[in-house]
Amino acid sequence: MIVKILAQLWRFIFLIGIQVVLLNHIQWSGYVNPYVYILFILMLPVETPKWLLLILALCTGLVIDMFGTSGGIHAACTVFMAFARPGVLKLIAPRDGYDTDTRLTPGVMGFNWFITYISIMVLLHHLAYFYIEVFRFSEFFMTFLKAIINSMITVVLIVVGQYLFGRQGKRNERIIG
Repeated sequence: MIVKILAQLWRFIFLIGIQVVLLNHIQWSGYVNPYVYILFILMLPVETPKWLLLILALCTGLVIDMFGTSGGIHAACTVFMAFARPGVLKLIAPRDGYDTDTRLTPGVMGFNWFITYISIMVLLHHLAYFYIEVFRFSEFFMTFLKAIINSMITVVLIVVGQYLFGRQGKRNERIIG
């Protein structure tokens, strides 16, 4: 149990570090802002209680907000994504359901399932983020395009990160941390 908690803590520190030190300084033409820190919430075990999921999402978002100038937007969007996570997991659940200790990795769940899951969750987060950031519908389509582009880049970075920085686990799975 302690090992699992320490692994999650390591993942949190690693992803926050990558986001704050490297990715927060990438901004091409004001359109590309990849947010891979959300992978921490997405990779939590399936059996994580909803209340804990929401608290961890709030803390994760607040940490990112403290290192940036977003004024709570990351906290709000990460909590929204964590709130939607159980419903999305139920929607795309395998025929047999999830085991109690299932890890949500491409090695365990399959590449197609992983891409579907990550894409839906990243898109939900990014839509919420960019619409709250703009906070008006006069730029609806431009904001939607910005969310789509950033979602695609974030998904690519997450998948590449899973295969580059992952370590071998049981059943040949790959996890960051």
